[in-house]
Amino acid sequence: MATINGKEVLVAGRTLLDYLESEGFDTNRLAVELNGVILKRGSYGDYVLNEYDKVEIVCFVGGG
Repeated sequence: MATINGKEVLVAGRTLLDYLESEGFDTNRLAVELNGVILKRGSYGDYVLNEYDKVEIVCFVGGG
């Protein structure tokens, strides 16, 4: 199981983009750190998650 934002999640074999979209994330308004490295937005579909990955997802929220 991968660890995503502190929770263990069964995602092995899925792309990061597939996971993000299935969870309802707006990929234009977030940053993703994978195993300590911040990913470029356009590369989310290129990375296939595996059971040892550690993913941190931060969503940007506007306001005043």
